[in-house]
Amino acid sequence: MPHKRATDDGDELLARLGTLTAQARERAELQRSLVELAVALQRGMLPGDMPTAPGFHLAVQYAPAFHGLNVGGDWYDAFRMPDGCIGLSIGDVQGHNIEAAAFMGQVRVGLRALASVTSEPGELLSRTNELLLSLGTDLFATCTFMRLDPSTGVLESARAGHIPCVWATADGRSGIAEDEGGPPLGVQQGQEYPVTRYRLSTGGVFVLLTDGVVEGPSLSVDEGLEQVVKLAGVAAVAGLDAGALAASVIKGAERVGHEDDAAVLVVGHDAPDVRR
Repeated sequence: MPHKRATDDGDELLARLGTLTAQARERAELQRSLVELAVALQRGMLPGDMPTAPGFHLAVQYAPAFHGLNVGGDWYDAFRMPDGCIGLSIGDVQGHNIEAAAFMGQVRVGLRALASVTSEPGELLSRTNELLLSLGTDLFATCTFMRLDPSTGVLESARAGHIPCVWATADGRSGIAEDEGGPPLGVQQGQEYPVTRYRLSTGGVFVLLTDGVVEGPSLSVDEGLEQVVKLAGVAAVAGLDAGALAASVIKGAERVGHEDDAAVLVVGHDAPDVRR
């Protein structure tokens, strides 16, 4: 009789273990499905083709992070504006889940829509800020928006709480853009965003990026930015195209050990001897 009771207890234990194992598998499958959904949602919202202009070349790179649902907040965009200029934006939404991915889509679409009303970067960010506040969400976004005039090479930049851009010229100069900037989008009403003007010289590059590219367990933001400055400087002097530089920068994000999404948008002013 005692032997039968022990057998019954063992069978009950095995049954419980089987149930727990099945539940764990279901949770793992659900988690995997949510990650895949977040990645697919984000990738579906990012643009496929970049606008073209004689003498200029745009290139992008994006690398998602796969720590839990730590994906979904970063974006890049480039589009032709009604005045003939090219609008460039890059940004990062607070949070890294499906909600962040959806909000990212709203920010990106909002910027595009409002660019048909005004192409001035500072006013565009101010209007987008008010639009996001009207949505009543607790999320916010950092963003850099630039307007490139292909006829002059002039870049007008406005920054909303985002990390600065990196620049380099063919004569060996390079550095971090020093535009003043303003607070993130969707935080406080009535914000103004100063505009800084740059000129992209022949053979020069501008690198727009998110903090996942330059910040991680192994590097601080400042150290990561300095790495990108070095890469951009070498690329400009060597005459590398925008695509090669973008690939090098995103590769550097792996060395940073990023736990966040990483996005890069490079604007290059082709030298006369660049062969496509």
